Amino acid sequence: MTSLAAVAVAAPLDWWSVAVRGRRREWVLKPLVLVLLIVTAWLLGAPDSTAGWWLLAALGLSLVGDVALLSDSDPRFVVGLGSFLVAHLVFVVAFAHLGMPRADLGLVGLGLVVGMAVVVGRRVVPAARAEGGPALAGAVAAYMIVIGAMVVTAWATGHPVVALGATVFMVSDAVLALDRFVTARRFGSLAVMVTYHLGQVLIVLGVLSA
Repeated sequence: MTSLAAVAVAAPLDWWSVAVRGRRREWVLKPLVLVLLIVTAWLLGAPDSTAGWWLLAALGLSLVGDVALLSDSDPRFVVGLGSFLVAHLVFVVAFAHLGMPRADLGLVGLGLVVGMAVVVGRRVVPAARAEGGPALAGAVAAYMIVIGAMVVTAWATGHPVVALGATVFMVSDAVLALDRFVTARRFGSLAVMVTYHLGQVLIVLGVLSA
């Protein structure tokens, strides 16, 4: 598929732009990757199913979040946070339309979420409170709950590619939160984008193959 090949080219170019701090290129490449992924989902048959339509909506919200997070300003960060929070809720709806017959695997996902909350959440939420007060801390906590729900429902579908994609997406957000609120690491932004794009691609391929 030509559009998927284009994603496979555009995403590494965006990673390279992040690594060398090529901000002008990133302003083009970062949203371009999501646009190409939306086109790919459409061509692979997303409009043929209810889950596919919800997937397209989640990808569109992710695109809005990507554009918002191109700036480091606090207002743009809040917009990006809100866009991705709603996107994760929409992913949950998409996964629900696939069916969630594997409650046992959902418990595996829950274990991963709890582990991430213990390792990351206990550091990020207090740091967010120190920076922006209770409102920002509450928003970050709500976001963590929602992405946790996405991971649990992804695992409960019983589709391994969907579960892997959601889990990798959660790792991306965890790295972003640590980088934003706790300690900025040299290659933190690069790690965020690599895991983010891989997570999104896996979710798209998993949902549409299911």
